Amino acid sequence: MKIAVIGGTGLIGSQVVRNLNAAGHEAVPHSKSTGVDIIGGQGLDEAVAGADAVVNLTNSPTFDEASLAFFQTSMDNLLAAAQKGGVGHFVILSIVGADQVPELDYYRAKVLQEKILMAGPIPYSIVRATQFMDFMDAVLSWTADADTVRLPATPIQPIASKDVADAVAEVAVGAPLNGIRNIAGPEVFPLDELGRMTMSHKGDTRTVVTDPTAGMFAVVKGDVLTDKNARLAPTRYADWLS
Repeated sequence: MKIAVIGGTGLIGSQVVRNLNAAGHEAVPHSKSTGVDIIGGQGLDEAVAGADAVVNLTNSPTFDEASLAFFQTSMDNLLAAAQKGGVGHFVILSIVGADQVPELDYYRAKVLQEKILMAGPIPYSIVRATQFMDFMDAVLSWTADADTVRLPATPIQPIASKDVADAVAEVAVGAPLNGIRNIAGPEVFPLDELGRMTMSHKGDTRTVVTDPTAGMFAVVKGDVLTDKNARLAPTRYADWLS
């Protein structure tokens, strides 16, 4: 298959491209660095023309309200180009529980992206993943000072980016789901406990303080960012850390 991977040079995209090419497909990475601008539209028609599938792994440069406009414009442009180019399958990566956290602008933006795809003209698949293990350092940095890191006890089901890329590549070469597939890591942790594990492994001696008001995940209610019925990935967090 010929597959255009938009955002194909990023954390997930580069691994998806590698997986698909290793399996004998022709996966081509596209991004701003390759001359493709999904907001302005430059290079889009050429990037997707003749592709059997388009995998859109681009991300908004901000997580605030501006992310809504980013996904609206980028999806409108990509779907128009894909329809013109005869693409038969359009795949995006989203977030488990995104529709359950309307308090977060970025999650509302991802739900908007899903809705635009569902209402569009092309058979589609949505892969929703739980929180990436790879982002734990960033999460710790949001509420850290010299002595402490404050984290809520929000339940998190971390998944390795490699396992996300494997799942996206598998969906991309299959028949369109015309629906959503949830994927998740094999274990659920309170976020504060995950922070303690991570810092202990790194030899970071700061104290993790459980604070239900700290950071982005403080607004999450209950266990909506987890899914025990998702397809479970193999990589455990302790193994990923080591």
